[in-house]
Amino acid sequence: MPLSSAFLPAAFDPRKPVALIAGQGLYPVLVAQAARQAGIPLRLIAFEEETPPDLVASFPESDRRTLLVGQLGKMLKALRDFGAGYALMAGQITPRRLFKGLHPDLKATKILFSLKRRNAETIFGAIAAEIEELGVTLLDARAFLDEHLATPGCMTGGKFPIERDYVDHGVLIARECARLDIGQGCVVRKGTVLAVEAYEGTDEMLRRAGTLKTDHTLFVKTVKARQDFRFDVPCVGQRTLETMREAHVAAAALEAGKVIILDRPAVFEQARAWGISLLGFA
Repeated sequence: MPLSSAFLPAAFDPRKPVALIAGQGLYPVLVAQAARQAGIPLRLIAFEEETPPDLVASFPESDRRTLLVGQLGKMLKALRDFGAGYALMAGQITPRRLFKGLHPDLKATKILFSLKRRNAETIFGAIAAEIEELGVTLLDARAFLDEHLATPGCMTGGKFPIERDYVDHGVLIARECARLDIGQGCVVRKGTVLAVEAYEGTDEMLRRAGTLKTDHTLFVKTVKARQDFRFDVPCVGQRTLETMREAHVAAAALEAGKVIILDRPAVFEQARAWGISLLGFA
């Protein structure tokens, strides 16, 4: 498979190893598949109780390291040992680990104490700086997954069931929440805000909206105006669809080119089967 991704740097050298820093779910699996198909030498940095075991097993022992969440010094050493030219972060780490279950080593502790605000942007931004100090380029996390991004228009076919004015309202609310660093999603209904996403994540927001038991609800997912795509790419997938179905949210608007749809063909097939409409907006 020829190397092709709009999100790789112009000077990308496909001979240099890419270290995949892998969290949960299908996201890092898809990245690994695409990178291997493109012939990119790949290494793995995995996290105990987070990274999919099948993904870990697909790497020989010499090409992988498994860490506890928070062992930043060990991660930086692994990048050096691998001779990595690039690193790519893919997959979520359980959010509660920021408060419980974190195992910070000396390097991570120093960073945490230096931060006045502790959120995904500040923590991962500081980690990104440490990685790039090694001479390792941290890639846009959309790299290799161009075919899985939301695209403009009703992606599931047919007419989108929510009026454009109400879509625009939802987009406005979601973007304002993102600007304020609250979250990147919301659920609205005909100009009324039912729920906004905060630290608990998309699924919990959808469940809260579902408790209101109303119709014509719309889930919107966007990004910040100055999103750092090296470590913060919003994703939706099969689990999102399942939660939408449980919450009776039958429509979603996703920012085109910015939101990853994990395994687009499978998600679209399931969405159509469940009567869920997916719109890409610019």
